[in-house]
Amino acid sequence: MFEGYHVVFVEDDLPVRVSLTQTLELAGLSVTPCRSAEEALPHIAPGAQIIVITDVRLPGMDGRALLDHVLATDASIPVILITAHGDVAMAVQAMRSGAYDFFEKPFAPERLVDTARRALDLRLLRSATDELRAQLQRASGIEAALLGNSAVMQQLRRQILNLAGTSADVMILGETGTGKELVARCLHDQSARRDRNFVAINCGGLPEALFESELFGHEQGSFTSAAKRRIGKIEHANGGTLLLDEIETMPVPLQIKLLRVLQERRIERLGSNEELAINVRFVAASKADLRELGEQNKFRSDLYYRLNVALLHLPPLRERREDIPLLFQHFVAQACDRYERPAPELKPERLRELMAHDWPGNVREIRNAADRFVLALDDLDSSAALQQVPALNLARQMDLVEKTLIEQALRRTQGKVPAAMELLGIAKKTLYDKLHRHAINLDAFR
Repeated sequence: MFEGYHVVFVEDDLPVRVSLTQTLELAGLSVTPCRSAEEALPHIAPGAQIIVITDVRLPGMDGRALLDHVLATDASIPVILITAHGDVAMAVQAMRSGAYDFFEKPFAPERLVDTARRALDLRLLRSATDELRAQLQRASGIEAALLGNSAVMQQLRRQILNLAGTSADVMILGETGTGKELVARCLHDQSARRDRNFVAINCGGLPEALFESELFGHEQGSFTSAAKRRIGKIEHANGGTLLLDEIETMPVPLQIKLLRVLQERRIERLGSNEELAINVRFVAASKADLRELGEQNKFRSDLYYRLNVALLHLPPLRERREDIPLLFQHFVAQACDRYERPAPELKPERLRELMAHDWPGNVREIRNAADRFVLALDDLDSSAALQQVPALNLARQMDLVEKTLIEQALRRTQGKVPAAMELLGIAKKTLYDKLHRHAINLDAFR
């Protein structure tokens, strides 16, 4: 679980040092025992994949001075202090200064093992969070707009870039909150139409009586309240892109008229006999299976097949859980700017909650969760949706975190195995075993 991470254990008493080192190693932890604080200093560096456990009373530099050195070098490295009975007040003060925890002698070795595991868990999470922040800063273009390192998101970005340069109409299918409008905007922004209008219309948000006028426009006097000419959404999008969101809610009579526009690429304003040629890319978005609705006579099958020139399927968040930490970190940063609040520390327990949650509201829901996290309003446990979803077991959660860290290392090293091995601190065979277990394709990072 903590491969590549180790415990720097500082204790000048030889029997105690040997005994506790063995205890930690028997628990599966990698330990570097040190006789003095000075001997530990070379292991302490910015970004070091370590935690420090140190006795307070040491010859030369004492444990409190070592704590100060660690905090000045990298404040995200957890430090656990071991104190004698008379040093408790000092240890409490050290906790206020930034120590992770302290133990008063004598103590049960099992307690130290448990605390060391939690500290390593926190160190691993902080390293992952730092990498996520760096990745967000490096992101640009479509990668900054459509965040995610999962294979499905990488494929989606490739599909968008492939379609962007064409005039093909596109169908976007995805659950509520998966980002269908964002994908449509990416198609527009990556195309030669980017300098013309992107127009979005929610087909479920307009009264049927106004729909035709909104879509096609009207001439002055074409109906009672038509006091002047109005340019419709299609005409306004000429040269650009028109998104028809929730197209499954479009009234059937209008579906017939839209089909004719798609076939002829010409429109007539209400009350006009003049046809206007249009050059519009139509993007239809739906959360429903339009083919199934067509079989039920609730959506015109001919319109479905006319729109379905190119299909983009947006995966729900539960099918790309490895993207959850990156998305959450992104939305936390946005919320901090919006609310002028500092970023709270993301604890391992909260990350496990995030990874275990099923996210029925998808990206929209995780953005709201990030807002609540920054505002310290509540946690995921208060969500009724979470109570209905079985949590992932610990092994599955750690697998997802491990896969994320390996992919981040490969991305930073452009898929170079030796560099990734060094970055992760693992052997070549171990890395290849993990690549096979997590089905990670090296070619995707080269």
